[in-house]
Amino acid sequence: MKKLKKISYTHSVAVLGLVTLLFVSACSSKETAQTAPPPPPALPVISLEANAVTTYQEYPATVEGLTNIEIRPQVNGYLDQVYVDEGAYVKKGQPLFKINDLPYKEQLNTALAGLHAAEAELVNAQLEVDKLEPLVQNKVVSDVQLKTAQAAHQLAKARVEQGRAAVAAAKINLGYTTVKAPVSGYVGRLLRKQGSLVAPTDPQALAQISDVHEVHVYFSLGERDFTNFKNQYPGRNLNEKLRLLPPVDLILTDQSTFASQGKIDMIDGQFDKNTGAITVRASFPNAEGFLRSGNTGKIRLSLNHPNTILVPTASTVELQDKVFVFAVGDSNKVSRQAIQVAGKSGSAYLVKDGLKVGDRIVYNGFDHLQEGQIIQPEKLTQDSLNRTSFIR
Repeated sequence: MKKLKKISYTHSVAVLGLVTLLFVSACSSKETAQTAPPPPPALPVISLEANAVTTYQEYPATVEGLTNIEIRPQVNGYLDQVYVDEGAYVKKGQPLFKINDLPYKEQLNTALAGLHAAEAELVNAQLEVDKLEPLVQNKVVSDVQLKTAQAAHQLAKARVEQGRAAVAAAKINLGYTTVKAPVSGYVGRLLRKQGSLVAPTDPQALAQISDVHEVHVYFSLGERDFTNFKNQYPGRNLNEKLRLLPPVDLILTDQSTFASQGKIDMIDGQFDKNTGAITVRASFPNAEGFLRSGNTGKIRLSLNHPNTILVPTASTVELQDKVFVFAVGDSNKVSRQAIQVAGKSGSAYLVKDGLKVGDRIVYNGFDHLQEGQIIQPEKLTQDSLNRTSFIR
């Protein structure tokens, strides 16, 4: 019986030791698992390259026709006829309005009658001179009478010339009763209707004609933009730069681009003292007449940036007006790097300073990254890069 109890006791001690050993081993494994460092985070990384990039700057602009002419009467009278409708296209010399011409016909008749009377006086004066000349030669009458007759002849001749001028003026005024288009273009609103009394001194014009087969688009550049504009393009002087400028686009109010490109052909001679801006003009062909005077839009200027590094805006962090990226070093250790931005193209920054070709940066997923942290880089595939908007 004692031997049986001894064996049972020994067995219990062995079991207790085994349980204790398993418990200690489990605790040790748990402690080891808790103290093991986590693996480095796997984050997408891109390698920077230099590319030729074109950026665009837009400026509000207004459209004016090649010529915008107010049609005004040059004589007084009532409008008898209106030959055109609003918005119609007219050719140079085409009749637009007819002013009652009866008074001007009578003025012409009066001028003609005065001319005929002056011509008759001239004939009489010539006859008098012809009669006196032989008498003076024969000393029948004094030469004073001949000189008086010759003076009367000169006066009659002057009255004939005066009469002819009066006839010409009357014809001109009669011609002014038909108001014709001075240029080809589109008629604006007809501000005076048939039956209206019109005069050259009226503050309101009869209508306006716009020649828009070519249009001028005006926009303004600030002093800094103008300096960049001059430095961007080749040329020894401003006129040469204007000749070498590339074509520009006109963005309409519906955000569509006008079909034809324009050419910058004029820069104002001075800056506006009030706005600090200078006016620039671009000319656009407009054969179809789609653009009209008063249209608005935006001029889009292109700027070329050769060998420029692009960084996606999604790969940057802005802190206190500064832009940072997470650069990846040789040991895959990240560091926050400040960059200088020269501009923006789509969803990418143009880097002026702070990075160079071949540098690697974390593309995204760096919200919890710490300075000096080691990561496991994941190179983006070409398909992934092509899906990013900064790749062009």
